[in-house]
Amino acid sequence: MTWPAKRAASADWSSRQERSNTTLLRIMSWLSLRLGRRFGRAVLRLITAYFVLFSPTARYASRAYLDRVLGRYAGWSDGFKHVFTFASTIHDRIYLLNERFDLFDIRVHGGELVDEAMARGGGAFLLGAHLGSFEVIRAVGRQRPGLRVAITMYEENARKLNDVLEAINPAMRQDVISLGRIDAMLKAREYLERGFMIGMLADRTLSQRATDPVQQCDFLGAPAGFPTGPLRMAAMLRRPVIFMTGLYRGGNRYDIHFEALADFSQVARGQREQEVQAALTRYVGMLERHCHDAPYNWFNFYDFWQSGPPLSSQPPPGNEP
Repeated sequence: MTWPAKRAASADWSSRQERSNTTLLRIMSWLSLRLGRRFGRAVLRLITAYFVLFSPTARYASRAYLDRVLGRYAGWSDGFKHVFTFASTIHDRIYLLNERFDLFDIRVHGGELVDEAMARGGGAFLLGAHLGSFEVIRAVGRQRPGLRVAITMYEENARKLNDVLEAINPAMRQDVISLGRIDAMLKAREYLERGFMIGMLADRTLSQRATDPVQQCDFLGAPAGFPTGPLRMAAMLRRPVIFMTGLYRGGNRYDIHFEALADFSQVARGQREQEVQAALTRYVGMLERHCHDAPYNWFNFYDFWQSGPPLSSQPPPGNEP
């Protein structure tokens, strides 16, 4: 399939239904918890092989990213490793949600930024991306006394998350702020005033929502659209913003990074737009740096640049997918 044909056949990521099955997830959770993580990861290799072979849209999107971040043609083994890394973080969610932290080597970098924000009171924003595992960050948060996190997402995604939690561990409850509703900003303010951190993923746009403000930024050598809404919310509510990511390093190891991104607490209204743009530039730069550091942790399996792989990326003879 050529790239033009692929783009014509592909729907926007937000209009595609995720391939999820709650019953299968319950079975996988039951087997993994009783037979162990090693058994589950063996099954993951079969699942990964299936998706690499029979999901052309995800495969081409994976190449569009990997060719850029690796700086070379990404072959089948790269694509397999990319999908397997994603599958591993999803599988580990089973253990993290059931508080089996003993199975993992989790290292936290910059945790003092969160401690300082908690000590100041008034809450803060934790801004991440579909890079690594958000679940491992929440797992560490549950071990920090007094740290409470509310997450923001659109209602459809919130429903899917609740379905996943119901399948894995119904005892886990989420504080969710539904975006796209008229009271979203008020609810966010309420949570912040109660000392909550508000977690947001800020790398995806919903193209069918004409009201979603998007800024084109250079990312891995080509322009891509990034939403400005999360940073605008933080600026309007005059709160600090901390970048977060939980990178999977293979085996049982995760590295969690927190980095200072912006502080809108003293920004005047007339300077707000300028500071938002500057913060977005820093955010994209942090994403790019961590993508180079852990290239197989990028979990946006759609054409992020809407252009396919770089034109200069050509497969070796006999390696055409």
